[in-house]
Amino acid sequence: MREITPDYVMLGGHSYGGRQTTLLAAETPAVAHALLLLSYPLHPPRKPEQLRTQHFPQLRTAALFIHGTRDPFGSIEEMTGALQAIPARHQLVSIEKAGHELGAAAPAVILREAECFANV
Repeated sequence: MREITPDYVMLGGHSYGGRQTTLLAAETPAVAHALLLLSYPLHPPRKPEQLRTQHFPQLRTAALFIHGTRDPFGSIEEMTGALQAIPARHQLVSIEKAGHELGAAAPAVILREAECFANV
């Protein structure tokens, strides 16, 4: 997308789609200006030892993570710790009482936070 438009490109996905987005960005940092990652699946539910973060140290693309406080794929505390491995600018936004699906309040939060993140 960055090759065909001069505009700001934010690439993203929800859950597995977000994981795939981070894998692509780790291999090809210029793919987008920033990443929007909704409910990143940090680990399978009830299996915190199976982290899906091996590629985080290679992320050079700014990344915005939006995550529910009740997501079984990773707690806010687990996410905070894992994101320390990312050398690029990153931010974690939590949605209170939201699970992996993020819920009805998510669209407004996502739009607001993505706009703010893009304008930094």
